[in-house]
Amino acid sequence: MSKTSKKTAALSRKARIEEMRRAERARERRNRIIAITLSTVIVAGLAGWGAYALNSANEKDEQKAAAAKEPVAGEKTWDKKKLTQNHVQGAVKYPMNPPVGGDHHQAWMTCDGTVYTKAIANENAVHSLEHGAVWITYNDKATDADIKKLGDKVSNTPYTLMSPAKDQSGTITLSAWGRQLTVDSASEPRVEQFLTKYVQGAQTPEPGAACTGGLTAA
Repeated sequence: MSKTSKKTAALSRKARIEEMRRAERARERRNRIIAITLSTVIVAGLAGWGAYALNSANEKDEQKAAAAKEPVAGEKTWDKKKLTQNHVQGAVKYPMNPPVGGDHHQAWMTCDGTVYTKAIANENAVHSLEHGAVWITYNDKATDADIKKLGDKVSNTPYTLMSPAKDQSGTITLSAWGRQLTVDSASEPRVEQFLTKYVQGAQTPEPGAACTGGLTAA
């Protein structure tokens, strides 16, 4: 091969190499642009989702606050000032069943989302109400599905407790200090409203008092 041919071949190889390098740089630029674009889309999507989640949380809080202000249809109320709070020994005769306040035992029933499968003493449960708990009771008319649904709800709600009460007249009863609601089904919307309004609600004589560390058996 002549010097001229060798020179021409070298220039050709150099041109091909340079072309390959240009093509590689172009691919890198495209990849960077794609990566940046995808990152922007992802960040924008996350920001949008975050804003949506925040707005949803705020709306839920607002709905709960509104529910807490609304009266619960059909609930019974007792004058808070007439519900005594003395610690006593022995049984207490309450004017309502289940009781919603009055004298009670020194020990409270643990009410940190606690589901009892047997009846518990009124005198200990009333002490839990004094601490701001909501006590859900049910009789033999309650279905297994309703009992499970209520139990799941209580298990995930601090300052609540649940137990059977065969001698109550209503199928399902929700009691707070000075407040009581009777319903026929766990799906009744007022169940959620009652919990929202009265778990550590304004009716609580001793807000913030413990619901843990109490009695755990009937």
